[in-house]
Amino acid sequence: MLKKFAWLAALVAALCLPSGGGVPLSAAPALATIKDIRMWHAPERSRIVFDMDRPAEFAVFPLKSPPRVVIDLSHARIPSELPAAGASGQFIHRIRRGTRAENTARLVFDLKKPVRYRIQQLDPSDLYQYRLVVDFYPRDAVAKTPASTPATPTPRADKTELVILIDPGHGGEDPGAGGRRTKEKTVVLQIAKKLQARLNRKAGLRARLTRRGDYYISLRKRTHIARQRQADLFISIHADAFRDPRARGASVYALSQRGASSEAAKWLANRENSADLIGGVNLADEDALLAEVLLDLSMSKTISESISFGRDVLSELKKIGRVHAKQVGRAGFAVLKSPDIPSILIETAYITNPAEEKQLMSPAHQNRIASAVGAGVERYLAKNRSRYAIR
Repeated sequence: MLKKFAWLAALVAALCLPSGGGVPLSAAPALATIKDIRMWHAPERSRIVFDMDRPAEFAVFPLKSPPRVVIDLSHARIPSELPAAGASGQFIHRIRRGTRAENTARLVFDLKKPVRYRIQQLDPSDLYQYRLVVDFYPRDAVAKTPASTPATPTPRADKTELVILIDPGHGGEDPGAGGRRTKEKTVVLQIAKKLQARLNRKAGLRARLTRRGDYYISLRKRTHIARQRQADLFISIHADAFRDPRARGASVYALSQRGASSEAAKWLANRENSADLIGGVNLADEDALLAEVLLDLSMSKTISESISFGRDVLSELKKIGRVHAKQVGRAGFAVLKSPDIPSILIETAYITNPAEEKQLMSPAHQNRIASAVGAGVERYLAKNRSRYAIR
């Protein structure tokens, strides 16, 4: 009997060892490796993203004299290459690495000045593996999306010019759709800047951008900017994508509260609305504003104006090339949910179509798109002179 138990104990012990013998498998957890470090710098924020192959527990604390922020990552390793000093934006002087204890990696951010910061670890998305995201803000800023405190615009009677807010889609770590040679976030910013220049040549119009560089802005903050800047019209610029590279043509969309006008519009809205998940926004924080917007009694009239505005822009886009849909599409685009600002979303072309991608990269064709959209804006305003009269 004793021999039988001895044999059984030996068998159990053997099963608990790796094939080469030695330490049990459960005793040495795999290290999380930082595969890449990416940085995005907006006027009011710097974002540092650490791409990792697996999640890691972390602890963070600030230090003074000189100001620093320290992050300790358990069971993690950091690559030898870190961003060079001076390349880390307005808040960070340099990033250093070290080892606090065995298998605990340390990141030290030497700061140019005291800051506020926010750190979050994001699960894998369609584009990325695990990410540790570090945001730095000015010390007097609140480190959260200002969606819960929407700006209230000044009454229109006080305005001396019409404000057209142009929103280049995506940005920063959210590249949007990708073609063979370029990314959506790049070409739509180029088109948006050309449209801004085109509109600003018209007396009485002031065109402004939600972003001027390659950085991420949440969808809800884009609508907040529109209200804060007292926008009269809102135009979100995008480039479409589809699994079939033969898909082509421009499209114009307005908001729908009762479902999408087509399955394609529904699919597109879901894809565009997922940008905040890539950017690491806690969508639960947006519920209060979303409820306020959807309950606003002026929303139905604003949507009607948006459709009219979209028709005029679509008519002008038809003059420069093929359109994917002959009518203004409708779906629940989060970026179009300003309750009192006519808002449209333009898919300028299919970046997944090689011929249209080539056009999107052409400055000459970008100018044609900007001219067509600008003509659509002027056409809509001319039809609604009484509504948009300025002092």
